[in-house]
Amino acid sequence: MPIKSRIRTVPHYPKQGVMFRDITTLLKDPVGFRVTINELVNRYTGMKIDTVVGIEARGFIIGAALAYQLGVGFVPIRKKGKLPAETISQEYDLEYGTDRIEIHVDAIRKGEKVLLVDDLIATGGTAEAAVKLIESMGGKIVECAFVIDLPDLGGRKRLEKLKHKVFALSEFEGD
Repeated sequence: MPIKSRIRTVPHYPKQGVMFRDITTLLKDPVGFRVTINELVNRYTGMKIDTVVGIEARGFIIGAALAYQLGVGFVPIRKKGKLPAETISQEYDLEYGTDRIEIHVDAIRKGEKVLLVDDLIATGGTAEAAVKLIESMGGKIVECAFVIDLPDLGGRKRLEKLKHKVFALSEFEGD
């Protein structure tokens, strides 16, 4: 069952010319959601992973379900100001300006093997910021996993240039 067929495309969202890839239809579909998580579980079972880290917000859904199935912990990376305890943060560039993501200072131990998860990789700015946070704490990235890759936007190449492995369950090229 190809999961790509269960991902909705919303034209011109959030602005004209953007084809937004919406996984809410995939998550709502019990077969699609189960297949998505099972494919990731099959890929990562047997790999040494201590923690799954998910990027706000849809990365929480995929990452938490995956961590549960793998029997490891889950750590959220959130937008600035959303975590209650002491945090460290990393700024990243947006199309117009910058933003910041944060993680609790005690979330990752030195040497911990981390699987980074999000729903989609586009330009890779948020994922790169997440990688920098994890590495600054001494975490070792096993792989960066996504449901969707938009290869035309260069995010995969950006992470691979930093010597990180990238995996995606589906791609939407140029459409």
